[in-house]
Amino acid sequence: GAAMLAGLSACGPDASTPSAEGASGAQATSAAKARSLQDIKDSGVLNVAVFSDKAPFGYVDDNGDYAGYDVVFADRLAKDLGVKPRYTAVDPSARVDVLTSNKVDVTLANFTVTPERAEKVDFAKPYMKVSLGVVSPNGAVIRDVKDLAGKMLIVAKGTTAESYFEQNHPEVKLQKYDQYADAYNALLDGRGDAFSTDNTEVLAWAKKNKGYTVGITELGDAQTIAPAVQQGNTQLLDYINNEIVKLGKEQFFLNDYRQTLEPVYGDEVDPSEIVVEGGVVNQA
Repeated sequence: GAAMLAGLSACGPDASTPSAEGASGAQATSAAKARSLQDIKDSGVLNVAVFSDKAPFGYVDDNGDYAGYDVVFADRLAKDLGVKPRYTAVDPSARVDVLTSNKVDVTLANFTVTPERAEKVDFAKPYMKVSLGVVSPNGAVIRDVKDLAGKMLIVAKGTTAESYFEQNHPEVKLQKYDQYADAYNALLDGRGDAFSTDNTEVLAWAKKNKGYTVGITELGDAQTIAPAVQQGNTQLLDYINNEIVKLGKEQFFLNDYRQTLEPVYGDEVDPSEIVVEGGVVNQA
């Protein structure tokens, strides 16, 4: 597994996950130059930003190791480079900042490709596709955005759900949290009426938490998820892109899905709805 390195304890609420507090748009220009591919090889370590609280994509398992769909990919990226992965837990809103500040070499935290983000980081080829979902309690299932009138919708800061509702449905009241765990707790506690994030994530959560239903499974345009590096770090970007194409030949991401996601989704999800193999998105 992806053993955590000492000093990077990322379990528990006190984990020091970089957050984007106080970050301004001016920080989009890289504050610290990214490491070259050779620097990474020489150091023996690939620094990767992942989620620590977003099972089954990036989380810390019962043994204190990082696990999940993103992490299996990160492990392989490092292995094929001849180095070890070192994981840094990240909040959704800090996924750009950890690259511009060179805290990490690559962000692999279920990072949806958007034009706004692409102005600040360089995205590699995609390895997953996604749209938004909305989960709510069985007693009052939200099946349409219109059902949110007069209700409180929970979102995590810095996610595509936040920007989607702000841009397309400003009438919906949003309650925002820095961390996914806090957002889910707010739903469980009844502080909000529903929670929106990637459909892949809410479907997994609703299977694990009885009494909740994903009443909206596909909202907004289908989007892709890809690794990101600091802008201009072409060597690392090229390595990752070539690796994604190469891994496609062995159906790596389908196998990753079977290992990490299928135990959660069972028969309810067709892997082709989520998995992108070899960086090529097949239009359904």
